[in-house]
Amino acid sequence: MRRNEFMKALAALAACGALPAQASTAMKIMVPANPGGGWDNTGRALGRALQDAGAATAVSYENKGGAAGAIGLAQFVSASKGDPHALLVMGAVMLGGLITGKPPVSLSQATPIARLTSEYNVFVLPAASPLKSMKEVVEQMRRDPSSVKWGGGSRGATEHIAAAMLARDVGLDAAKINYVPFRGGGEAIAAILGGNVTVGGSGYSEFQPYIESGKMRHIAVTAPQRLKGLDVPTMKELGYNVEIGNWRGVYAPPGITPAQRQALTERVLKATRSKAWAEALEKNGWTPAVLTGREFEDFVDREFAALRAIMAKSGMV
Repeated sequence: MRRNEFMKALAALAACGALPAQASTAMKIMVPANPGGGWDNTGRALGRALQDAGAATAVSYENKGGAAGAIGLAQFVSASKGDPHALLVMGAVMLGGLITGKPPVSLSQATPIARLTSEYNVFVLPAASPLKSMKEVVEQMRRDPSSVKWGGGSRGATEHIAAAMLARDVGLDAAKINYVPFRGGGEAIAAILGGNVTVGGSGYSEFQPYIESGKMRHIAVTAPQRLKGLDVPTMKELGYNVEIGNWRGVYAPPGITPAQRQALTERVLKATRSKAWAEALEKNGWTPAVLTGREFEDFVDREFAALRAIMAKSGMV
C-alpha cells in the first residue's frame, strides 16, 4: 500500500472510532533553560507522565537557556505558533527575569495552560566552605557584601530575590549583593561543588543527591515552616524576614483555538493523575499545586505584581 493510501486508511479508521483519538499525538516540550535544573526536571517528568497516562504517544524536548527563560520563550512564541501539541515550561523564575530584563516578547503572547508544582528554595554551602551557617554568611556579608557570591538561576530567580530580601532585612544595600546567575541547574551545581560561589540556592530536589552524599550542607529554606523530612531551619526561624516560594507551570503557543487549549489542558491534567507524575512528586519533593483556566491566568497576574513589588523594595528594579 502506498503511503498516501495508508494515511487515508488511518484517517478513515480514526474517523469511525477504530483508532484512539490520541493515536498520533506526539508532544513537544520547550525547556527554556539548560539541562539539569528544575525546569528541565519538570519538563521531562511531565513528558513521562503524558506518555504514562496515554495523553501522548511520544514526547520530544528542546532546551534553550538564557535570560531567565526569555530566549526560549521568544523562540517558542515564534516557532510554535498555532501548534496544539507544544508546551513551554515556565514559572516564578521567568516572571522575575521578565521584570528585570528587556525581553523581546511578553509572556502574554503565549497561552496559559496550568500551574503544576510549588517548592521553596534551599540555600547550601559547599562541604569544604569555612562558613557553617546562614548566620556566618550574614556576618561575612556585613564585613564585605561583595565577598559573598550567591549562585543560582538567572537574574530575577527566586533565590536571587531571596538573597536581596536578606540583604535588605539585615540593613545592607540589596543592589550590592554579588549574585552569579547560571543558565541551568547543572552549571550552578558545578559552581557550588567547585567552590566558585559561596552560597547556592535552588529547590531541594536539585541539591538532594549532593546534600545526602555530604558534598553540600543545607543551611536554610525560604518556606514558612520546616519542610517535611528535611532538618533545616527556615529563614524566619533564624530571624530573617525572608519567605518566598517557587512554582512551575506550562504554557501553550499563541494562535491555538479555545477547543485546542481545552484539549491540551485536559491532557496535562490527565498526566498529573498518572502514576509517573505521583512518583516524580515524591522523588523531587514537589508540592502538587495544579491550577488551570482563568484561575491560573489571575494567579500569574498577581504573581507579576507581587514579585515586582518585592524586587522594587529590594533595589532590583
